[in-house]
Amino acid sequence: MGEMKEAVEQVMDMLKLMSKEQPETIRCFKEFMGSVLKEGKLDTKTKELIAIGTAITARCKYCIAIHVEKALKAGATKEEILEAASVAILMGGGPAMTYVVEVKKALEEFLGDA
Repeated sequence: MGEMKEAVEQVMDMLKLMSKEQPETIRCFKEFMGSVLKEGKLDTKTKELIAIGTAITARCKYCIAIHVEKALKAGATKEEILEAASVAILMGGGPAMTYVVEVKKALEEFLGDA
Protein backbone atom coordinates (compact mmCIF):
# COMPACT_ATOMS: atom_id res chain seq x y z
CA MET A 1 0.00 0.00 0.00
CA GLY A 2 1.28 3.46 -0.86
CA GLU A 3 2.01 6.21 1.64
CA MET A 4 -1.07 8.30 0.87
CA LYS A 5 -3.47 5.36 0.85
CA GLU A 6 -1.93 4.34 4.16
CA ALA A 7 -2.50 7.88 5.49
CA VAL A 8 -6.20 7.62 4.61
CA GLU A 9 -6.37 4.21 6.31
CA GLN A 10 -4.65 5.59 9.42
CA VAL A 11 -7.21 8.39 9.70
CA MET A 12 -10.07 5.90 9.28
CA ASP A 13 -8.55 3.72 12.02
CA MET A 14 -8.22 6.76 14.29
CA LEU A 15 -11.86 7.68 13.64
CA LYS A 16 -12.95 4.17 14.61
CA LEU A 17 -11.02 4.45 17.88
CA MET A 18 -12.37 7.93 18.59
CA SER A 19 -15.91 6.80 17.71
CA LYS A 20 -15.57 4.11 20.35
CA GLU A 21 -13.97 6.37 22.97
CA GLN A 22 -15.76 9.65 22.20
CA PRO A 23 -18.90 8.62 20.30
CA GLU A 24 -20.93 11.81 20.62
CA THR A 25 -18.03 14.08 19.68
CA ILE A 26 -17.16 12.08 16.58
CA ARG A 27 -20.83 11.68 15.62
CA CYS A 28 -21.27 15.44 15.77
CA PHE A 29 -18.07 16.03 13.80
CA LYS A 30 -19.14 13.55 11.10
CA GLU A 31 -22.58 15.16 10.89
CA PHE A 32 -20.99 18.59 10.53
CA MET A 33 -18.54 17.35 7.90
CA GLY A 34 -21.35 15.68 5.97
CA SER A 35 -23.47 18.81 6.13
CA VAL A 36 -20.66 21.03 4.88
CA LEU A 37 -19.59 18.73 2.04
CA LYS A 38 -23.03 17.84 0.67
CA GLU A 39 -24.29 19.44 -2.53
CA GLY A 40 -25.50 22.99 -1.99
CA LYS A 41 -24.80 26.23 -3.81
CA LEU A 42 -21.39 24.65 -4.48
CA ASP A 43 -21.13 21.12 -5.79
CA THR A 44 -19.17 18.46 -3.92
CA LYS A 45 -16.28 18.56 -6.40
CA THR A 46 -15.80 22.29 -5.83
CA LYS A 47 -15.95 21.84 -2.07
CA GLU A 48 -13.34 19.08 -2.24
CA LEU A 49 -11.06 21.31 -4.34
CA ILE A 50 -11.41 24.01 -1.68
CA ALA A 51 -10.60 21.39 0.97
CA ILE A 52 -7.43 20.44 -0.94
CA GLY A 53 -6.35 24.07 -1.00
CA THR A 54 -6.93 24.54 2.70
CA ALA A 55 -5.26 21.20 3.48
CA ILE A 56 -2.16 22.39 1.63
CA THR A 57 -2.04 25.70 3.50
CA ALA A 58 -2.69 23.86 6.78
CA ARG A 59 0.22 21.52 5.88
CA CYS A 60 -1.80 18.39 6.65
CA LYS A 61 -0.62 15.33 4.72
CA TYR A 62 -3.57 13.30 5.97
CA CYS A 63 -6.10 15.93 4.87
CA ILE A 64 -4.43 16.18 1.47
CA ALA A 65 -4.65 12.41 0.97
CA ILE A 66 -8.30 12.25 2.03
CA HIS A 67 -9.45 15.21 -0.04
CA VAL A 68 -7.50 14.35 -3.19
CA GLU A 69 -9.15 10.92 -3.10
CA LYS A 70 -12.59 12.45 -2.44
CA ALA A 71 -12.11 15.10 -5.15
CA LEU A 72 -11.24 12.43 -7.70
CA LYS A 73 -14.32 10.43 -6.68
CA ALA A 74 -16.40 13.61 -7.06
CA GLY A 75 -15.17 13.96 -10.65
CA ALA A 76 -12.23 16.34 -10.29
CA THR A 77 -9.44 15.97 -12.80
CA LYS A 78 -5.72 15.97 -12.09
CA GLU A 79 -5.54 19.37 -13.78
CA GLU A 80 -8.30 20.83 -11.56
CA ILE A 81 -6.59 19.50 -8.45
CA LEU A 82 -3.26 21.01 -9.48
CA GLU A 83 -4.95 24.33 -10.24
CA ALA A 84 -6.49 24.31 -6.76
CA ALA A 85 -2.99 23.59 -5.46
CA SER A 86 -1.68 26.66 -7.28
CA VAL A 87 -4.27 28.83 -5.50
CA ALA A 88 -3.06 27.35 -2.20
CA ILE A 89 0.50 28.31 -3.14
CA LEU A 90 -0.69 31.86 -3.83
CA MET A 91 -2.23 32.04 -0.37
CA GLY A 92 0.38 30.02 1.54
CA GLY A 93 3.63 30.84 -0.24
CA GLY A 94 6.70 28.63 -0.31
CA PRO A 95 5.73 26.42 2.63
CA ALA A 96 2.43 25.59 0.91
CA MET A 97 4.27 24.87 -2.31
CA THR A 98 6.29 22.13 -0.62
CA TYR A 99 3.07 20.36 0.37
CA VAL A 100 2.09 20.00 -3.27
CA VAL A 101 4.56 17.09 -3.09
CA GLU A 102 1.88 15.33 -1.01
CA VAL A 103 -0.75 16.17 -3.65
CA LYS A 104 1.52 14.65 -6.31
CA LYS A 105 1.96 11.49 -4.21
CA ALA A 106 -1.81 11.20 -3.75
CA LEU A 107 -2.48 11.68 -7.46
CA GLU A 108 0.11 9.05 -8.33
CA GLU A 109 -1.44 6.55 -5.93
CA PHE A 110 -5.10 7.22 -6.65
CA LEU A 111 -4.72 7.63 -10.43
CA GLY A 112 -1.85 5.21 -10.96
CA ASP A 113 0.38 7.93 -12.45
CA ALA A 114 0.86 11.70 -12.38
